[in-house]
Amino acid sequence: MDKTGTAGKRDGRAERTRRTRERIVAAARELFVERGYGATSLREVADRAGVAVQTVYFVFGNKRALYKDVVDTSIAGDAEPVATMDRPWFREACAAPTAAGQLRLHARGTGAVLARVAPITPMMAAAAATDPEIAAQWPEGPDPRLTVQRAAAEALVGKPGARPGLTVEAAADVLFGLLSPELYLLFVRDRGWSQERWEEWAVDALTAQLTAQPVA
Repeated sequence: MDKTGTAGKRDGRAERTRRTRERIVAAARELFVERGYGATSLREVADRAGVAVQTVYFVFGNKRALYKDVVDTSIAGDAEPVATMDRPWFREACAAPTAAGQLRLHARGTGAVLARVAPITPMMAAAAATDPEIAAQWPEGPDPRLTVQRAAAEALVGKPGARPGLTVEAAADVLFGLLSPELYLLFVRDRGWSQERWEEWAVDALTAQLTAQPVA
């Protein structure tokens, strides 16, 4: 067989492995949200994903590793090892020439993240409270979400249209609070808001708090 054929087979196996991994992660996410992390077995994940339980063990090794993959891919939106602050949507928002333009892009991008992350937030808290090894997967330190919002605040302060005298700390606190998973769940899950309605509210609230002129 020539090298082209060998490479094609290798690429085909890699693609099948990727699709299998994605099915397992999607199944685990559904079950962890529905039943909780502790109440979900890997056999149940395998059944939901349509694979053998041995496949789950082969790909992930154990349930804690699978849990971490569920969380990481929910935050990122894919399995690529790219930090939020290096994501195109975040860089585009920070590069916006005006404060109002950055806030609109930032709310849109953060809303997409929250749509994936907010539903698993209660499950994450419960898992960390009952399994010390789960909690240890994310060492103590600054909240990663606050780190991201602080970086956005640093880009915002001083732009045309930003509120005079606005500090990075004050802007980061507002972004951190108004764009929280808890507030997102309150509106979208509990009050039945659409994603679009939440985004418009977030833009209005951020604009009123962080720009020189409140939104009309």
